[in-house]
Amino acid sequence: MEKQKIYQAAMYVRLSKEDEEVALAKKSESESIQNQKRLIRDFVSQHPDIEIIREYEDDGYTGSDFERPGFQSMIEDVRRGVVDCVIVKDLSRFGREYIDSGRYIERIFPTLGVRFIAINDNIDRKKGDQDDIVVPFKNLMNDAYCRDISIKIRTNLEAKRKDGQYTGAFTPYGYLKDEKDKNKLVVDPYASGVVRDIFKLKMQGMSQSGIADNLNKNGILSPLEYKHSIGIRIQENFKVNEQAKWDAVSVRRILENEIYTGTLIQGRHTTPNHKVKKIVKRPENEWVRIENNHEAIVSKREFDLIQRLLTLDTRIPMNGDAVYPLSGLAVCAECGSPMTKKDVPAGGKIYSYYICSNHANKRGCSAPHRIPKEKLENTVFSLLQEHIQAVLDMERVLKYIDEVPFKDIEVRQLNERKDRLEQDVARCKELRNNLYEDFKDGIISKKDYEELHDSFSAKRSSAEEEIRSINHRIRDVVSENTDKYRWMAYFTEHKDIKELTRAVAVELIQQVRVTDKNNIEVIFSFEDSFCAYADMAADYAANEGKLLAMPERMIQAADERKVI
Repeated sequence: MEKQKIYQAAMYVRLSKEDEEVALAKKSESESIQNQKRLIRDFVSQHPDIEIIREYEDDGYTGSDFERPGFQSMIEDVRRGVVDCVIVKDLSRFGREYIDSGRYIERIFPTLGVRFIAINDNIDRKKGDQDDIVVPFKNLMNDAYCRDISIKIRTNLEAKRKDGQYTGAFTPYGYLKDEKDKNKLVVDPYASGVVRDIFKLKMQGMSQSGIADNLNKNGILSPLEYKHSIGIRIQENFKVNEQAKWDAVSVRRILENEIYTGTLIQGRHTTPNHKVKKIVKRPENEWVRIENNHEAIVSKREFDLIQRLLTLDTRIPMNGDAVYPLSGLAVCAECGSPMTKKDVPAGGKIYSYYICSNHANKRGCSAPHRIPKEKLENTVFSLLQEHIQAVLDMERVLKYIDEVPFKDIEVRQLNERKDRLEQDVARCKELRNNLYEDFKDGIISKKDYEELHDSFSAKRSSAEEEIRSINHRIRDVVSENTDKYRWMAYFTEHKDIKELTRAVAVELIQQVRVTDKNNIEVIFSFEDSFCAYADMAADYAANEGKLLAMPERMIQAADERKVI
């Protein structure tokens, strides 16, 4: 009598996150790892020709991807001949991707002489070919199920994003998940203070590397180590040292993250489908952006200033930890390149100058446009003080003007612009209608008709869009839903300024154009707003017949930039 073959079996069990959520929703453990193992052991106990020698497990892995550690380990043992039988609870536990599932079950396993058993699907490949139609069909159904689950999850996540709910696994440094609502961000009292310090140090002129060194010196835990310290475990693929430290990259990542202004941006990346796990970047117009979604850590104004700072040429001087007040702001009036500081030793002393970087590097500028560092900074500081006083004068003038008439002036100006645009719309409409008559009468060709028709339509659409914008602006003015005077506060809060600091220079100065030591032009921030409101105040005084004392420095500032 021939001895019965004993199959050396591999027990394979799998549970994905999606399956786990479905099981929890149904208050059932039918898909649990423990239940799968129990079912397989019960089956084997009734089949004396099978002996389980290895158990392989993938907990939390999707069935649409076969790059699972447990599965790959099992396949390796199959190829080495360690096991010659694979047992699963059902086909969906083996995999939900019908092409690869079929490849393993229909080709690889038979070639290697491996018996495949799916208990609940009543599939045992030892029995012959009776399952040849059933297996592909069930694999296809499992694949369709996986696709359906993927679509539902994507749709649900997109709906949550549009509703302002945070869908990330981990929160950005400075925020925590609300204990009562995991999709809501709340400020972390400790980490948010570190974030504010990082923005403050950058405003003061410190480099990203300098900020990182400062944080490490003061014993501030890096974002990764801080999350570990409060019990949050994060994968450490890029951790090199025993303890992760702050570096320039992590500091810049914080400085560039708009989430700290209260704006939540999600959906930047995606995968093509449930089978392809390669991450691709989505176009910016497909991102989900929700402003004022959660409590801000820094103001939008401060964030915008930092973004501007990051684009400037602000190299740290030797033996220093911060840039000079005008670094990146002072430029050559001739070529527009940044002015760079140069030290010249003479008579036992060191004299510092700003010179054109293009000329210094012999890249074409005709002159060095040299100016002593101290003179440039003192002159700019003096002009800034004058401009702040001019803004204070304007603030007093605007307070003197009766608020409603002043509002009426702005509304009247907007309505005048709107009337002109409405006339343009009517004219474009009339011309476009006349085109058809000209085309029908043979005066113009079909090609000319189409070109002119498209041109008039485009002009009309542009004018109508601007009319809508003006209507919105009028509603804002009437309801006082504007921040048109906020920019004044940025200047007036520095009315007692004693020195030119980096933070003040970045906040209040747009650019300093240097021709030579006797010719400097300073362009201040919000200069267009300053000139516009100065003109509006003068227009009010002229139209209303009121005597309005306009300070000389305010009139001069409205007429021209600060130039010496």
